[in-house]
Amino acid sequence: MAQLTRKDLTGFLARQGILVAFALFMIGFALANQRFLDVDNVFGVIRSSAILGIMALGVTFVVIGGNLDLSVGSMMSFSTIVVLDLHDKLGPTLAIPAMFALTMGLGAFIGFLVGYLKLNSLIVTLGMLSAIHGLTLTWSGGKNMDIADKEGTWFSVFGQGSVAGIPVPILMFAGLAVVLSLLLTKTPFGRKVYAVGGNGTAATFSGVPRARVVFQTYLISSFCVAMAGLMQASRSLGSQNTVGQGMELEVLAAVILGGASLLGGSGTIFKTVIGVLILGFIQNGLLLVGLEFYVQYVVTWVIIILAVWLDIAAKRGRLWSPIA
Repeated sequence: MAQLTRKDLTGFLARQGILVAFALFMIGFALANQRFLDVDNVFGVIRSSAILGIMALGVTFVVIGGNLDLSVGSMMSFSTIVVLDLHDKLGPTLAIPAMFALTMGLGAFIGFLVGYLKLNSLIVTLGMLSAIHGLTLTWSGGKNMDIADKEGTWFSVFGQGSVAGIPVPILMFAGLAVVLSLLLTKTPFGRKVYAVGGNGTAATFSGVPRARVVFQTYLISSFCVAMAGLMQASRSLGSQNTVGQGMELEVLAAVILGGASLLGGSGTIFKTVIGVLILGFIQNGLLLVGLEFYVQYVVTWVIIILAVWLDIAAKRGRLWSPIA
């Protein structure tokens, strides 16, 4: 049997260190509180993580394609407010497709700026974060939104319903993850996304329509945001107009934790799901052991730094910089 070398161990930690840390977190939280691994608690964590998870699935396509999307938090606020407002004006049957069209219109605009005009995705989506937030406040008149007849609508099924004892949000999250995983791994489009993110210039010379692929990744991301907004609105049948504010950080953290490289060209939907669950269970565990909710923000920051470090370490084959 080959002897495990220090280089092998370093490489393993660079690739899988975050999973080792997650396992240690899970063991520690389970020992600290017996409720942590209770079935109801596990289902509750996955259910509460579904909105973040659905958004992260879409952003995975954007990141693999070599770009960023920091507008998803504000866009989720927009989609939530719009569908709640249109619910009372048009009814849920028309409000849902109208909200999807408007949200994906924003995604198409971002995709056009980044894909066809080749503007920097960080700058574009950072600017759109503020612009969409302003659009949301304008639409709502600066007020929160509530459905008038909460008892007489079937709209609540997306956030509150269940099928065979399994909450609908979990089913929606799992179903979308399966569909997008097949799209990414089993179709020519998926291979083009990896090619564009891995080496955009080479992909272009190989005949891959780089601008169109980038444009389509932002459409997918905005579709996922619209689904998340639908679920958020359905969960409470009302919402603040800043409900998605700050979620872009958590979404990006989940995607990076799942192994998607900020440099583009790598990542999977399955690992993004794992990244989402890592964040969800760590936050739940912190609350169960008695730490205040705001500690989550510090822990999330630490996890992001750790994930980026491990991502760069995996690329260069060592945990520490070769330049001392």
